[in-house]
Formats: sequence, structure tokens, C-alpha cells
Amino acid sequence: MDKGETFRKLHDGPGAFLIPNPWDVGTAKFLSSLGFKALATTSAGFAFSRGLPDGGVTFDAMIEHCRELSGAVAIPVSADLEKGKGDSPDDAAETIRRAAAAGLAGCSIEDATGDPAKPIYDFSLAVERVAAAAEAARALKHDFVFTARAENFLWERPDMDDTIRRLQAFEKAGANVLYAPGLSTIENVRTVCSSVGRPVNVLAIAGFDLASLSQAGVRRVSLGSKLTTAAFGAVEAAANEMLSQGTFEFARQATPFSRLQALFSEARG
Repeated sequence: MDKGETFRKLHDGPGAFLIPNPWDVGTAKFLSSLGFKALATTSAGFAFSRGLPDGGVTFDAMIEHCRELSGAVAIPVSADLEKGKGDSPDDAAETIRRAAAAGLAGCSIEDATGDPAKPIYDFSLAVERVAAAAEAARALKHDFVFTARAENFLWERPDMDDTIRRLQAFEKAGANVLYAPGLSTIENVRTVCSSVGRPVNVLAIAGFDLASLSQAGVRRVSLGSKLTTAAFGAVEAAANEMLSQGTFEFARQATPFSRLQALFSEARG
């Protein structure tokens, strides 16, 4: 099986699988070595690693980042490509082609515009973009898993009816996986899963657990930028300890240097 086919089969269940989000080659190789079956990029995590805000990385730079990550590991990599190359349906289709050429097993495109004044695409344009992306994915010579995202809840628009309307329309337009990041209750997750017929991805938050999400009907659980912010949190805690106490006890929790040296030496060989 190619990576796309392997990735698609992970969505067959039973239950949900975890797809963590590395932000560079080192974290991709590390997570792969721990036994995860697939990885996903994080637009925010990659941007933060470059000292940029989420949304501050150009499309071409993101595609090059995806190419680097997908080529670094043997397992499938899906990509968070934000709104894609541009606003039009043709841009959405080109996004899929560029993603596939970068070696990705799948990618997501969202209905968020990147414009705070009008954060969500109008319904008809959002659906047209998904349809164009889905058609481009079907035209590829190898399997590719296309995820369509409804972003209402991330933009202070907690409209469940409109979110479900969009996800249902995205399903009819040909999306393989459906995703509404920002859901904060299992009840809302269950409502989304019961409203569509395609696999649903859910963004993990504190308070969720894999068993409950699986019971709610979820097939894929991603972490978005949470591993990145957890890493920054560890650095912040270490810095605060050094500055306030002059001690270095944080080093007791660190992954041993020898373990990382062995992993990356093996990967290089």
C-alpha cells in the first residue's frame, strides 16, 4: 500500500486513532519512533517555531515544510494547509495537487478566510472550494485523504447548526474526512459524528479522552498546536526555575541526550 492508502485504512476503525502534530523534522522522527501510525503538520506550531504568528507562513514555505516532513518518516503525513493556496475553487484544487506532489498522504483545507473582518467564507464559496479540492484529489494517480474543515468554533461563531450544515455539504461535495475544530463537549462531538456519514476528526483538548471520543463516533484525533505549546511551556517552566531559584531540576524530566543522539544517528544512517 502507498502512504495514502495506508492513511485511509486507519480511518476504518474500530475506534479513533491518534495523529499527533510535529513541528519540525526532529519531532516528526521522534514521534514516529514512539509508535504512532501517522502524523499531521501544524500550521501554528511551524509558524511559532519560526517566530511567526499562526497564519504568518506563506503557502510555498508551508509546502516545502510538508515536503521535508513527509520525506523524513516512513509513516503517512497529512498537512494542515489552512485555507490553501488562495480563495478560489481553482486555488483549492491546486492546493491538493501541490500537497500530493510534496509526498503527503492527505491534507486539510478550511473555510476560514484569514481575514478577521470576515473570518468564514460564505457557504456557497466554501462548498465550491471543497468540491474542487475533492475532484482534484480523485484525479490523482495515488490515494489521497482530503479533510474539509468548518472553522466556526475557532472564530467565536459557536453555531452548531451552521457547522453541521457545512460539514454535511462538504461530505456531499466529496470530502473524505470532516473536521470542526474547537468543539468543547462530548455532546457536541457526538452530535457532529451522528450528523455525517464520513470519518470525523476531532481536536483534542484537556478533558477529552480517546475512549470517550471513540464512543462518540470519532475516527481521528489530532492535537493541533498543543504539543508545540506544551514544549514552549516546558521551556518556560525551566526558565522560570533558573531565574527564580537558580536550580536546574527541570533537567530530570528531559529526554536523555543519549536517546535522541541514538535515534537521529540511526535515522541519518
